[in-house]
Amino acid sequence: MDTVDRSNRRQMLAQTFSALKYRNYRLWFFGQLTSLVGTWMQNTAQGYLIYTLTQSPAYLGYVGFAAGLPSWLFMLYGGVITDRISRRTLLIITQAAMMVLAFIQAALVVTNLVQPWHIIILAFLLGIANAFDTPARQTIIVDLVDREDLTNAIAMNATMFNLAVVVGPSAAGMAYAALGPAWCFFINGLSFIAVIVGLLLMHIETKPRPPRKQSTLQELLDGFRYVKTDQIVQTLIVNIGVLSLFGMSMMTLLPAWSVEVLHGDVTTNGLLVSARGVGALAGALMIAAIGHRNIKGKIWLAGSFLMPVMMGLFALAHWLPLSLLLMTGLGWSFMVQANTSNAMIQTRVDDQLRGRVLSIYSLVFFGAFPVGSLLVGELALRLGEVGTIFFYSLVLIAAALLVFWRRPEIRELP
Repeated sequence: MDTVDRSNRRQMLAQTFSALKYRNYRLWFFGQLTSLVGTWMQNTAQGYLIYTLTQSPAYLGYVGFAAGLPSWLFMLYGGVITDRISRRTLLIITQAAMMVLAFIQAALVVTNLVQPWHIIILAFLLGIANAFDTPARQTIIVDLVDREDLTNAIAMNATMFNLAVVVGPSAAGMAYAALGPAWCFFINGLSFIAVIVGLLLMHIETKPRPPRKQSTLQELLDGFRYVKTDQIVQTLIVNIGVLSLFGMSMMTLLPAWSVEVLHGDVTTNGLLVSARGVGALAGALMIAAIGHRNIKGKIWLAGSFLMPVMMGLFALAHWLPLSLLLMTGLGWSFMVQANTSNAMIQTRVDDQLRGRVLSIYSLVFFGAFPVGSLLVGELALRLGEVGTIFFYSLVLIAAALLVFWRRPEIRELP
């Protein structure tokens, strides 16, 4: 019996981490993980820094809006570029640009020149780089693993992202308190070296791109036509936008929540973000382990109802240990929705349209965030932080009920 149990455990472990058997994916995974830890250190420090400079939750919304606005302006074009040129080349360019911006922000803080408008402009410039980086990052996975391991690789991507969410904010809280915010930005700048080196070391088969027969606008319209005709993909994309608008944007308020509601400091903020990352990491690992069981639709449904429940309880809980537990549940429910949505879309879309469809998905996902950030900051001034998050939870439960009623076929997706 012990031998059988050990064999089953080894098989489960191999299935959970199957994407890591590919050298190219290992280079991607560990390089991106290092970079994302630095990114979350910067994001956490940046939010707390601008709140310290302004003492206004509205400015938290302004930064989120500035970071996400380029998604609306450039993300779709980024999808077209992703379908035209080497994804690896595009990623090297975007990662290098992000590295330079991190060093600039560190220099402004070290020299005591930093002002709120500096942070907003740098957030906007970083958003431009992200608008081109995101479609390439979402679609390069198909170049790194075989088709049968694509869902696992997507889940491992989410695992990597959320492992960084666990480590980065906590590290930022400690580094900010001990050394100041400049070190968070400087470490982030250094972290991009890991992913750039990893990309340069990859051996990726060069695939001929189809000859261009259409204009950029026509190519974009092809992507929209596909989304319009596939009702499942359309519903998943609309839902991820609602999730971003009324779910992910609540994270913008955490620096103010840490101080005003929980009466804490920058360390409290880091703990809350990390708790969300723990839950999301658990969700991503769960998808990686059981993705082969073809129950993604059911997992997606569970997440869609659990998230607003966790959010409503979080709004009412003003005790740090309980808040951390609820934030963990929020992270799990958010991740299983985002992860399964991405996997279900990627397994349906044709390779020739992959960059464009994923750019539409990314536009809606990341483009809704700045609108939500602006809205959440303004609502917090009128309803307070507690009232705003509770209101958002009601919107999300209504959205989950609507999809449950109008698109029952989603919960049966494999």
